Amino acid sequence: MKLPCKVGVIVGSNRRESINRKLAQAIVRLGSPTLSFEDIRIDDMPMYNGDLEGARPDTVNRFTAAVAACDAVLIVMPEHNRSLPALLKNAIDWGSKPSDKNVWRDKPAAITGTSPGAIGTAVGQQHLRQILGILGATVMGGEAYVSFKPDLLDAEGNIANESTRVFLQAFVDRFAVLVGKLASHAHDS
Repeated sequence: MKLPCKVGVIVGSNRRESINRKLAQAIVRLGSPTLSFEDIRIDDMPMYNGDLEGARPDTVNRFTAAVAACDAVLIVMPEHNRSLPALLKNAIDWGSKPSDKNVWRDKPAAITGTSPGAIGTAVGQQHLRQILGILGATVMGGEAYVSFKPDLLDAEGNIANESTRVFLQAFVDRFAVLVGKLASHAHDS
């Protein structure tokens, strides 16, 4: 029996009651039998500084090892000033250095996020898509912008809105297909 592909879940927010963390947890609950999910922490690393490359902090080594060990990443992000949050950009920068150890290269990635606004995190996701593409990640096509409304999640943290649940289930299912195809291709080569 084939083991599920491991997906690292990265939430681009360090807020205790982050709506993006809640969305990430709800998406993980939608699941897929071909994927297993693992949270990857990003809020404990110092700001990227090339001077630290000689003796990388343990938190950075833990982060890059966790991403490298995953078959794919799911990034759930808020939008700050029509871009990605500094916290998330910092993690991406650490993961991209040194370039011969870039953990993003050839890594399947899915991006989503939520905000109270009508366009969700559309502009920030476009910036993230561009950055990950430059770093060599395989970013799943399509768009997954979620407007956070009070009825989005139920008391247990599941997607309560039927049309949003159907939309996000299709998102997870498409990602599972992409990850499965790329994982089988990698094993064939």
